[in-house]
Amino acid sequence: MLVLKSLDIDLTQSEKKTLLGFLTLYSFFTIVILLFISFLYYSFQKDLMLQEKRALMQDYSNELIFRLKDLHINFDKYKFYPRDEKFNSAIYDSDRKLIFSTLQSKKVDFNSEVYTTDSKIHFVEQPESYYLGAKYVVLEIDDDLLWFEKLKKEIALFILIAFTFMVFLGYFLLKLFLKPMRDALHLLDRFIKDTTHELNTPVSAVITNIEMIDIDSLDEKLARKIKRIDTGAKTISNIYEDLTYLTLNNKIISQDENINLSKIVKQRVDYFKTLADVKKIEIETSIKDDVFIFCDNKKISKLIDNLLSNAIKYNKVKGSIKLFLDETSFIIEDSGKGMSKAQVEHLFERYTRFDKSVGGFGIGLNIVSMIAKEYNLKINVQSQEKVGTKMEVIWQK
Repeated sequence: MLVLKSLDIDLTQSEKKTLLGFLTLYSFFTIVILLFISFLYYSFQKDLMLQEKRALMQDYSNELIFRLKDLHINFDKYKFYPRDEKFNSAIYDSDRKLIFSTLQSKKVDFNSEVYTTDSKIHFVEQPESYYLGAKYVVLEIDDDLLWFEKLKKEIALFILIAFTFMVFLGYFLLKLFLKPMRDALHLLDRFIKDTTHELNTPVSAVITNIEMIDIDSLDEKLARKIKRIDTGAKTISNIYEDLTYLTLNNKIISQDENINLSKIVKQRVDYFKTLADVKKIEIETSIKDDVFIFCDNKKISKLIDNLLSNAIKYNKVKGSIKLFLDETSFIIEDSGKGMSKAQVEHLFERYTRFDKSVGGFGIGLNIVSMIAKEYNLKINVQSQEKVGTKMEVIWQK
């Protein structure tokens, strides 16, 4: 049950990343669509408002034209351009040259009948007769913008409600689409964990029985076979321990104590000697006696195991490993393939593998990083391609 709960946590984290990416893109396109719809609604409401104002301004225009006619007939008597406090006006000749104006706006759009500009509403009409030489009569009234303020509230409310609905819809659709993949991942993960669990017992039995064999008493040919079996069993055992650590990490309670790191390092070197011998790798050690560190025995052993395992796995045949331990640091240096700077930056990411020819799942160094963060250990990595890699784990006394 603990394994399944841990699996749920991992899947949830993966789903969160997928959901976040999808919802970000989905939200962007949703906002674009809502803004487009809002623009269309704004244009419609604006046209509706202008049509309402057009009827009013048509009455004003008829009134002005009647007064222009009166002025045209009785020009010698009045000689005053008609004005009205309800609107401003202007008249233009057939060449669209200004004859007289009380407009506040300087530019007139003769191609539009009703339009707005600078908080003003304009109405352009062509009278049947050219009174005072005017072919165009232009009226101007103030736009109180009440319609616009009301429209802004309506659009804001519409966008908020529609966006919220679309986000929830997108979320549930994505969850629905992800369900088959999630079920498949659950099934696959359950199968892998059940398989590794079943393998642990026979592998442990093989390792235990091999350790009981006095290899020195066997002939050389049989001893080599036993060592190969030991190497394979230890490799499987290390992979099993890594998988178990990842699945149970959130449930593992650390049993921190003052442990002798020198003894642990020597034990782990002896454990991996069989694996190193297969590739004829020479391990050179410089281990100071009685170096103590306060942490969990199993976790620090797992950290050392994965660093040693990688140094052997990515090393060349007949290569070398140099291992140092003092009061403040643990260093392991190999003569392997090395890495580029770009690869080093992603070294501790889970499932990262730069060389698939050597096998593995790409989880070992991720576990190293997790343990280092738990105990505030600093890891320095120096690597050069085709030269080797140096891993340094530093702690404070």
